[in-house]
Amino acid sequence: MAGEHVLVIGGGGTGAAIIHDLTRRGYRATLVERGELTAGTTGRHHGQLHSGARYAVGDRDIARECMEEVHILRKIAPQSLEMNYGLFVATNEEEAAYGDHFIAACNEATIPARDIPVEKALEMEPFLNPDITRAVQVPDGTLDAWRLPLHFFATAQAAGATVRNFTEVIGLHRAQGRVTGARVLEHATQREYDIEADFVINATGAWAGQVCALADIDVPITPAPGTMVAVKKRLNNMVLSRLHPAGDGDIIVPQRKLSIIGSTQWQTDDPDSILARHEDIEFLIRKANEMMPSFADAGFHAAWSAVRPLAGRAEGSDGRGLSRDFTCIDHGAEDGVAGLLSVTGGKATVLRAMAEKTVDTLCGILGDDIPCTTADAELLPHRAFFNPSPA
Repeated sequence: MAGEHVLVIGGGGTGAAIIHDLTRRGYRATLVERGELTAGTTGRHHGQLHSGARYAVGDRDIARECMEEVHILRKIAPQSLEMNYGLFVATNEEEAAYGDHFIAACNEATIPARDIPVEKALEMEPFLNPDITRAVQVPDGTLDAWRLPLHFFATAQAAGATVRNFTEVIGLHRAQGRVTGARVLEHATQREYDIEADFVINATGAWAGQVCALADIDVPITPAPGTMVAVKKRLNNMVLSRLHPAGDGDIIVPQRKLSIIGSTQWQTDDPDSILARHEDIEFLIRKANEMMPSFADAGFHAAWSAVRPLAGRAEGSDGRGLSRDFTCIDHGAEDGVAGLLSVTGGKATVLRAMAEKTVDTLCGILGDDIPCTTADAELLPHRAFFNPSPA
Protein backbone atom coordinates (compact mmCIF):
# COMPACT_ATOMS: atom_id res chain seq x y z
CA MET A 1 0.00 0.00 0.00
CA ALA A 2 1.46 3.37 -0.98
CA GLY A 3 1.89 6.12 1.55
CA GLU A 4 5.67 6.24 1.91
CA HIS A 5 7.34 9.63 1.72
CA VAL A 6 9.55 10.08 -1.35
CA LEU A 7 12.00 12.96 -1.72
CA VAL A 8 12.75 14.03 -5.30
CA ILE A 9 15.90 16.06 -5.89
CA GLY A 10 15.86 18.22 -9.03
CA GLY A 11 13.25 20.65 -10.32
CA GLY A 12 13.58 20.15 -14.05
CA GLY A 13 11.23 18.33 -16.40
CA THR A 14 12.19 14.87 -15.15
CA GLY A 15 11.65 15.76 -11.51
CA ALA A 16 8.34 17.42 -12.37
CA ALA A 17 7.03 14.34 -14.15
CA ILE A 18 8.27 12.05 -11.36
CA ILE A 19 6.56 13.94 -8.54
CA HIS A 20 3.34 13.99 -10.56
CA ASP A 21 3.53 10.22 -11.09
CA LEU A 22 4.28 9.65 -7.40
CA THR A 23 1.19 11.55 -6.28
CA ARG A 24 -0.98 9.75 -8.83
CA ARG A 25 0.09 6.46 -7.25
CA GLY A 26 -0.61 7.59 -3.71
CA TYR A 27 2.85 8.41 -2.41
CA ARG A 28 3.58 11.44 -0.27
CA ALA A 29 6.15 13.45 -2.17
CA THR A 30 8.44 16.42 -1.69
CA LEU A 31 10.63 17.96 -4.39
CA VAL A 32 13.58 20.28 -3.78
CA GLU A 33 15.49 22.32 -6.35
CA ARG A 34 18.58 24.35 -5.51
CA GLY A 35 17.62 27.22 -7.84
CA GLU A 36 14.48 28.26 -9.68
CA LEU A 37 12.40 25.48 -11.18
CA THR A 38 13.62 24.49 -14.68
CA ALA A 39 16.76 26.63 -14.21
CA GLY A 40 19.12 23.84 -15.29
CA THR A 41 19.10 21.94 -18.55
CA THR A 42 15.30 21.96 -18.83
CA GLY A 43 15.06 25.73 -19.20
CA ARG A 44 17.96 25.95 -21.65
CA HIS A 45 17.22 23.49 -24.44
CA HIS A 46 15.74 24.69 -27.74
CA GLY A 47 12.37 23.05 -27.16
CA GLN A 48 12.08 20.55 -29.97
CA LEU A 49 9.26 18.05 -29.59
CA HIS A 50 10.96 15.03 -31.14
CA SER A 51 8.82 12.71 -33.22
CA GLY A 52 11.77 10.34 -32.98
CA ALA A 53 12.77 10.82 -36.60
CA ARG A 54 16.20 12.13 -35.61
CA TYR A 55 16.92 8.84 -33.80
CA ALA A 56 15.17 6.38 -36.13
CA VAL A 57 18.21 5.28 -38.14
CA GLY A 58 20.32 4.62 -35.05
CA ASP A 59 17.75 3.30 -32.57
CA ARG A 60 14.24 2.29 -33.57
CA ASP A 61 13.12 1.74 -29.97
CA ILE A 62 14.02 5.24 -28.81
CA ALA A 63 12.43 6.69 -31.94
CA ARG A 64 9.23 4.70 -31.39
CA GLU A 65 9.06 5.83 -27.76
CA CYS A 66 9.36 9.48 -28.83
CA MET A 67 6.46 9.11 -31.24
CA GLU A 68 4.32 7.44 -28.58
CA GLU A 69 5.06 10.20 -26.08
CA VAL A 70 4.23 12.93 -28.60
CA HIS A 71 0.74 11.41 -28.90
CA ILE A 72 0.40 11.30 -25.10
CA LEU A 73 1.62 14.87 -24.53
CA ARG A 74 -0.85 16.12 -27.12
CA LYS A 75 -3.61 14.65 -24.93
CA ILE A 76 -2.42 15.68 -21.47
CA ALA A 77 -0.62 19.02 -22.06
CA PRO A 78 -1.70 20.52 -25.40
CA GLN A 79 -1.32 24.12 -24.19
CA SER A 80 2.46 23.86 -24.14
CA LEU A 81 2.92 22.26 -27.55
CA GLU A 82 2.96 23.53 -31.10
CA MET A 83 2.41 20.72 -33.58
CA ASN A 84 3.99 22.50 -36.51
CA TYR A 85 5.69 19.44 -38.07
CA GLY A 86 9.27 19.23 -39.29
CA LEU A 87 11.22 19.12 -42.53
CA PHE A 88 14.44 17.19 -43.05
CA VAL A 89 16.14 18.86 -46.00
CA ALA A 90 19.05 17.83 -48.22
CA THR A 91 21.53 20.46 -49.32
CA ASN A 92 23.58 18.08 -51.47
CA GLU A 93 23.21 14.78 -53.32
CA GLU A 94 24.75 12.71 -50.54
CA GLU A 95 22.09 13.91 -48.12
CA ALA A 96 19.39 13.36 -50.73
CA ALA A 97 20.48 9.73 -51.13
CA TYR A 98 20.38 9.26 -47.35
CA GLY A 99 16.66 10.06 -47.47
CA ASP A 100 15.60 6.58 -48.60
CA HIS A 101 17.25 4.93 -45.58
CA PHE A 102 15.87 7.66 -43.33
CA ILE A 103 12.25 7.26 -44.47
CA ALA A 104 12.41 3.47 -44.18
CA ALA A 105 13.78 3.72 -40.63
CA CYS A 106 11.08 6.21 -39.62
CA ASN A 107 8.31 4.03 -40.96
CA GLU A 108 9.70 1.00 -39.12
CA ALA A 109 9.57 3.08 -35.93
CA THR A 110 5.89 4.02 -36.61
CA ILE A 111 6.87 7.60 -37.49
CA PRO A 112 5.06 8.94 -40.55
CA ALA A 113 7.70 10.29 -42.94
CA ARG A 114 7.08 11.28 -46.53
CA ASP A 115 8.78 13.04 -49.38
CA ILE A 116 7.25 16.31 -50.44
CA PRO A 117 8.20 18.15 -53.65
CA VAL A 118 10.98 20.67 -53.23
CA GLU A 119 8.74 23.33 -54.76
CA LYS A 120 6.11 22.62 -52.09
CA ALA A 121 8.74 22.77 -49.32
CA LEU A 122 9.92 26.18 -50.55
CA GLU A 123 6.33 27.38 -50.66
CA MET A 124 5.79 26.22 -47.07
CA GLU A 125 9.12 27.62 -45.83
CA PRO A 126 10.07 30.55 -48.09
CA PHE A 127 13.36 31.25 -46.26
CA LEU A 128 14.71 27.79 -47.04
CA ASN A 129 17.79 27.52 -49.22
CA PRO A 130 16.36 27.37 -52.78
CA ASP A 131 19.10 24.90 -53.74
CA ILE A 132 17.82 22.09 -51.50
CA THR A 133 17.49 18.82 -53.42
CA ARG A 134 15.06 16.86 -51.22
CA ALA A 135 12.57 17.45 -48.38
CA VAL A 136 11.03 14.88 -46.03
CA GLN A 137 8.19 15.84 -43.71
CA VAL A 138 7.84 14.29 -40.22
CA PRO A 139 5.52 15.02 -37.25
CA ASP A 140 8.03 17.04 -35.19
CA GLY A 141 6.90 20.04 -33.20
CA THR A 142 7.95 22.42 -30.45
CA LEU A 143 7.34 22.43 -26.73
CA ASP A 144 7.55 25.22 -24.21
CA ALA A 145 10.50 24.23 -22.04
CA TRP A 146 9.24 26.22 -19.04
CA ARG A 147 5.50 25.70 -19.22
CA LEU A 148 5.44 21.97 -19.86
CA PRO A 149 7.08 21.07 -16.51
CA LEU A 150 4.76 23.52 -14.75
CA HIS A 151 1.78 21.46 -15.93
CA PHE A 152 3.24 18.52 -14.00
CA PHE A 153 4.21 20.64 -10.98
CA ALA A 154 0.78 22.25 -10.79
CA THR A 155 -1.03 18.91 -10.95
CA ALA A 156 1.24 17.32 -8.36
CA GLN A 157 0.90 20.32 -6.05
CA ALA A 158 -2.89 20.19 -6.30
CA ALA A 159 -2.70 16.52 -5.29
CA GLY A 160 -0.78 17.36 -2.12
CA ALA A 161 2.87 17.32 -3.19
CA THR A 162 5.32 19.83 -1.74
CA VAL A 163 7.58 21.74 -4.15
CA ARG A 164 10.42 23.82 -2.72
CA ASN A 165 12.66 25.84 -5.00
CA PHE A 166 15.90 27.53 -3.92
CA THR A 167 16.39 24.62 -1.53
CA GLU A 168 19.70 22.81 -2.04
CA VAL A 169 20.59 19.33 -0.88
CA ILE A 170 23.92 19.59 0.97
CA GLY A 171 23.99 16.12 2.49
CA LEU A 172 22.35 12.72 2.31
CA HIS A 173 21.58 10.86 5.55
CA ARG A 174 22.39 7.15 5.76
CA ALA A 175 21.52 4.57 8.36
CA GLN A 176 21.93 0.79 8.28
CA GLY A 177 22.98 0.76 4.64
CA ARG A 178 20.25 2.96 3.21
CA VAL A 179 19.56 6.63 2.48
CA THR A 180 17.00 7.98 4.95
CA GLY A 181 16.69 11.60 3.88
CA ALA A 182 18.64 14.76 3.19
CA ARG A 183 20.09 17.85 4.78
CA VAL A 184 19.02 20.94 2.84
CA LEU A 185 19.93 24.61 2.74
CA GLU A 186 17.11 27.10 2.16
CA HIS A 187 18.86 29.86 0.24
CA ALA A 188 16.37 32.63 0.97
CA THR A 189 16.88 32.36 4.75
CA GLN A 190 20.20 30.46 4.90
CA ARG A 191 18.42 27.99 7.20
CA GLU A 192 19.54 24.37 7.23
CA TYR A 193 17.14 21.57 8.10
CA ASP A 194 16.54 17.86 7.53
CA ILE A 195 13.94 16.14 5.35
CA GLU A 196 13.23 12.55 6.31
CA ALA A 197 12.24 10.21 3.51
CA ASP A 198 11.50 6.55 2.95
CA PHE A 199 13.10 6.85 -0.48
CA VAL A 200 15.09 9.45 -2.42
CA ILE A 201 15.05 9.92 -6.20
CA ASN A 202 17.97 11.81 -7.72
CA ALA A 203 16.58 13.55 -10.81
CA THR A 204 19.26 16.22 -11.16
CA GLY A 205 20.36 15.29 -14.68
CA ALA A 206 23.90 16.45 -15.41
CA TRP A 207 24.39 17.06 -11.68
CA ALA A 208 23.46 13.48 -10.70
CA GLY A 209 27.09 12.59 -10.05
CA GLN A 210 27.48 15.44 -7.58
CA VAL A 211 24.40 14.37 -5.61
CA CYS A 212 25.48 10.72 -5.58
CA ALA A 213 28.89 11.77 -4.29
CA LEU A 214 27.12 12.91 -1.10
CA ALA A 215 26.42 9.21 -0.50
CA ASP A 216 29.92 8.16 -1.59
CA ILE A 217 28.57 6.72 -4.85
CA ASP A 218 30.26 7.10 -8.22
CA VAL A 219 27.57 7.28 -10.91
CA PRO A 220 28.48 6.91 -14.61
CA ILE A 221 27.36 10.07 -16.38
CA THR A 222 28.78 12.35 -19.07
CA PRO A 223 27.77 16.03 -18.76
CA ALA A 224 27.83 17.17 -22.39
CA PRO A 225 27.24 20.90 -22.98
CA GLY A 226 26.06 22.28 -26.28
CA THR A 227 25.69 25.82 -27.59
CA MET A 228 22.59 27.31 -29.23
CA VAL A 229 22.06 30.62 -31.05
CA ALA A 230 18.80 32.52 -31.49
CA VAL A 231 17.97 35.28 -33.95
CA LYS A 232 15.22 37.88 -33.66
CA LYS A 233 12.85 36.57 -36.26
CA ARG A 234 10.72 33.49 -36.73
CA LEU A 235 12.13 32.49 -40.08
CA ASN A 236 10.64 28.99 -40.10
CA ASN A 237 7.35 27.59 -38.84
CA MET A 238 8.38 23.93 -39.03
CA VAL A 239 11.41 22.45 -37.29
CA LEU A 240 14.14 22.30 -39.95
CA SER A 241 16.76 19.55 -39.84
CA ARG A 242 19.56 18.42 -42.12
CA LEU A 243 18.84 15.11 -43.85
CA HIS A 244 21.89 13.28 -42.55
CA PRO A 245 23.00 11.41 -39.39
CA ALA A 246 22.82 13.56 -36.26
CA GLY A 247 25.63 16.08 -35.96
CA ASP A 248 26.42 19.61 -34.85
CA GLY A 249 24.35 22.57 -35.98
CA ASP A 250 21.74 20.63 -37.92
CA ILE A 251 18.41 21.69 -36.33
CA ILE A 252 16.62 25.05 -36.46
CA VAL A 253 13.66 25.31 -34.07
CA PRO A 254 11.01 28.05 -34.17
CA GLN A 255 10.17 29.37 -30.70
CA ARG A 256 7.68 32.22 -30.33
CA LYS A 257 9.18 35.01 -32.50
CA LEU A 258 12.67 33.49 -32.58
CA SER A 259 14.56 30.91 -34.62
CA ILE A 260 17.11 28.81 -32.72
CA ILE A 261 19.97 26.85 -34.28
CA GLY A 262 21.48 24.02 -32.23
CA SER A 263 23.65 22.61 -31.20
CA THR A 264 27.27 21.73 -30.63
CA GLN A 265 28.54 19.22 -28.10
CA TRP A 266 31.56 18.75 -25.89
CA GLN A 267 32.30 17.26 -22.47
CA THR A 268 32.80 18.98 -19.13
CA ASP A 269 33.68 18.03 -15.58
CA ASP A 270 31.69 20.94 -14.16
CA PRO A 271 28.12 21.46 -15.47
CA ASP A 272 27.95 24.77 -13.57
CA SER A 273 30.78 26.33 -15.60
CA ILE A 274 29.65 26.38 -19.20
CA LEU A 275 29.72 29.33 -21.54
CA ALA A 276 28.73 29.67 -25.17
CA ARG A 277 32.02 29.46 -27.01
CA HIS A 278 32.74 32.11 -29.64
CA GLU A 279 33.86 29.54 -32.21
CA ASP A 280 30.61 27.61 -31.66
CA ILE A 281 28.51 30.71 -32.30
CA GLU A 282 30.29 31.37 -35.59
CA PHE A 283 29.98 27.72 -36.58
CA LEU A 284 26.24 27.56 -35.80
CA ILE A 285 25.43 30.71 -37.75
CA ARG A 286 27.36 29.34 -40.72
CA LYS A 287 25.48 26.02 -40.54
CA ALA A 288 22.14 27.81 -40.18
CA ASN A 289 22.87 29.83 -43.31
CA GLU A 290 23.33 26.60 -45.26
CA MET A 291 19.69 25.76 -44.57
CA MET A 292 18.34 29.32 -44.46
CA PRO A 293 20.66 31.87 -46.12
CA SER A 294 18.98 34.81 -44.37
CA PHE A 295 19.53 33.47 -40.84
CA ALA A 296 22.52 35.68 -40.05
CA ASP A 297 20.71 38.77 -41.34
CA ALA A 298 17.77 38.33 -38.96
CA GLY A 299 19.52 39.98 -36.03
CA PHE A 300 21.40 38.24 -33.22
CA HIS A 301 19.27 37.67 -30.12
CA ALA A 302 21.24 35.43 -27.75
CA ALA A 303 23.65 32.52 -27.42
CA TRP A 304 23.78 30.09 -24.52
CA SER A 305 24.76 26.57 -23.56
CA ALA A 306 22.88 23.69 -21.94
CA VAL A 307 24.24 20.43 -20.52
CA ARG A 308 22.95 17.08 -21.76
CA PRO A 309 22.99 14.45 -18.98
CA LEU A 310 24.21 11.52 -21.09
CA ALA A 311 23.99 8.16 -19.33
CA GLY A 312 27.35 6.38 -19.15
CA ARG A 313 30.91 7.53 -19.67
CA ALA A 314 32.04 8.65 -23.08
CA GLU A 315 35.29 7.46 -24.55
CA GLY A 316 35.43 10.12 -27.27
CA SER A 317 35.75 13.87 -26.98
CA ASP A 318 32.09 14.88 -27.29
CA GLY A 319 29.95 11.96 -26.11
CA ARG A 320 27.97 11.58 -29.33
CA GLY A 321 28.57 7.83 -29.23
CA LEU A 322 26.42 7.51 -26.09
CA SER A 323 22.74 6.62 -26.38
CA ARG A 324 20.06 9.26 -25.89
CA ASP A 325 18.05 6.72 -23.89
CA PHE A 326 17.76 7.11 -20.13
CA THR A 327 18.87 4.93 -17.24
CA CYS A 328 17.28 4.48 -13.83
CA ILE A 329 19.90 3.24 -11.37
CA ASP A 330 18.88 1.35 -8.23
CA HIS A 331 21.80 2.12 -5.94
CA GLY A 332 20.70 -0.61 -3.55
CA ALA A 333 21.32 -3.23 -6.21
CA GLU A 334 24.27 -1.51 -7.92
CA ASP A 335 26.18 0.04 -5.01
CA GLY A 336 24.79 -1.48 -1.83
CA VAL A 337 23.17 1.79 -0.78
CA ALA A 338 19.41 1.21 -0.57
CA GLY A 339 16.73 3.87 -0.64
CA LEU A 340 18.19 5.83 -3.56
CA LEU A 341 17.45 5.89 -7.29
CA SER A 342 19.22 8.06 -9.88
CA VAL A 343 17.85 9.01 -13.30
CA THR A 344 20.34 9.92 -16.02
CA GLY A 345 20.07 10.48 -19.76
CA GLY A 346 16.82 10.95 -21.65
CA LYS A 347 15.16 13.78 -23.55
CA ALA A 348 12.49 16.37 -22.81
CA THR A 349 9.98 14.72 -25.13
CA VAL A 350 9.93 11.54 -23.05
CA LEU A 351 9.86 13.09 -19.57
CA ARG A 352 6.55 11.39 -18.74
CA ALA A 353 7.82 7.97 -19.85
CA MET A 354 11.02 8.46 -17.85
CA ALA A 355 8.92 9.17 -14.77
CA GLU A 356 6.72 6.13 -15.39
CA LYS A 357 9.69 3.76 -15.59
CA THR A 358 11.36 5.36 -12.57
CA VAL A 359 8.29 5.07 -10.36
CA ASP A 360 7.70 1.54 -11.68
CA THR A 361 11.18 0.72 -10.38
CA LEU A 362 10.36 2.30 -7.03
CA CYS A 363 7.13 0.33 -6.78
CA GLY A 364 8.99 -2.88 -7.53
CA ILE A 365 11.52 -2.21 -4.77
CA LEU A 366 8.82 -1.35 -2.24
CA GLY A 367 6.58 -4.22 -3.29
CA ASP A 368 3.72 -1.92 -4.32
CA ASP A 369 1.58 -3.12 -7.23
CA ILE A 370 0.28 0.27 -8.39
CA PRO A 371 -0.13 0.91 -12.13
CA CYS A 372 0.84 4.17 -13.81
CA THR A 373 -2.08 6.34 -14.95
CA THR A 374 -0.29 9.46 -16.18
CA ALA A 375 -0.75 8.69 -19.88
CA ASP A 376 -4.51 9.28 -19.63
CA ALA A 377 -4.77 12.06 -17.03
CA GLU A 378 -4.97 15.58 -18.50
CA LEU A 379 -2.73 17.96 -16.59
CA LEU A 380 -3.76 21.23 -14.99
CA PRO A 381 -2.81 24.43 -16.84
CA HIS A 382 0.68 25.69 -16.11
CA ARG A 383 -0.81 28.83 -14.53
CA ALA A 384 -2.36 26.73 -11.78
CA PHE A 385 1.06 26.28 -10.19
CA PHE A 386 1.18 29.97 -9.28
CA ASN A 387 -2.58 30.52 -8.90
CA PRO A 388 -4.09 27.23 -7.71
CA SER A 389 -7.47 28.77 -6.86
CA PRO A 390 -8.35 31.29 -9.60
CA ALA A 391 -11.46 33.36 -9.07
